[in-house]
Amino acid sequence: MAQTQTAGFDVVILGSGPAGLTAAIYASRACLKTCVLEGPIPGGQLTTTTEVENFPGFPEGVQGPEFMEKMRQQAARFGAQIIAKPATSVDFALRPFCVTFDGGELEADTVIIATGASAKLLGLEKEKQFMGKGLSACATCDGFFFRGKEVAIVGGGDTAVEEALFLTRFATKVKVIHRRDALRASKIMQERALSNPKIEFLWNRVVADLIGDTKDGLKGVVLLDVKTNKEEEVPLDGLFIAIGHEPNTKLFMGKLAMDERGYILTHENVRTSIEGVFACGDVQDSAFRQAVTAAGSGCMAAILAERFLEEHEASLQSKA
Repeated sequence: MAQTQTAGFDVVILGSGPAGLTAAIYASRACLKTCVLEGPIPGGQLTTTTEVENFPGFPEGVQGPEFMEKMRQQAARFGAQIIAKPATSVDFALRPFCVTFDGGELEADTVIIATGASAKLLGLEKEKQFMGKGLSACATCDGFFFRGKEVAIVGGGDTAVEEALFLTRFATKVKVIHRRDALRASKIMQERALSNPKIEFLWNRVVADLIGDTKDGLKGVVLLDVKTNKEEEVPLDGLFIAIGHEPNTKLFMGKLAMDERGYILTHENVRTSIEGVFACGDVQDSAFRQAVTAAGSGCMAAILAERFLEEHEASLQSKA
């Protein structure tokens, strides 16, 4: 298919989670010609969250998909062009930068990267076989299908505990499998989980294998006790994985400075190693990974992009 050349933009934003859409709202409201490439998951990870109760301004909470749709509408209201595709390549060698997607090419005076992070899997041979057949990396997406059944979740952080609590709405029993003997989750989340009669904790254990077949799907797991080195089979109807995330930065390998885990390195808040390219949200934040911090960094990226464009224009005028 021939490439369709698209007009140049002041700002091209890669990603449409809280960071990307906040950047789009601020950039377009500042009268910058703004385009958003939504990415493979429009709205980002928050669209898989049923209820957001810790974002300021929503005392009763708000559904994740509804929240992200409102942000999308707000960005569009101010004139941001939104394309429901991911970027396939980027060229930061010269300005204007070039961003390619399936069916088009964008020229951008500045680029804001907000591609987020993806859930890590266990690395077991049978994961692909059982994914969608009893195995899931998103409790809020698939919990409904396990109504009246017994499930387990792997992990010990806030995400794992939050999803375990969510699963108690549907499952009769939720086993939390954790390789340590204490949770890493925040105290309030720990208290909620430890006091929930539907939740059982399997400490010092890791998932060594998955049990089941292609026809009937997952039927259980083999757990390894990391202290005794003994294995045990645990029958389950479903297994959810919540062991962390990895940044979606493969597109930028060799083009931007990153840390050893692949997170984009930023200085002065959201500036990357290339002038005019900014990064915000989970793609550069491995510490907090919250919607509110992502939105805040998206705001900073848009403001700094606006200032960069103003300074560049002033520089050109002074040389004229």
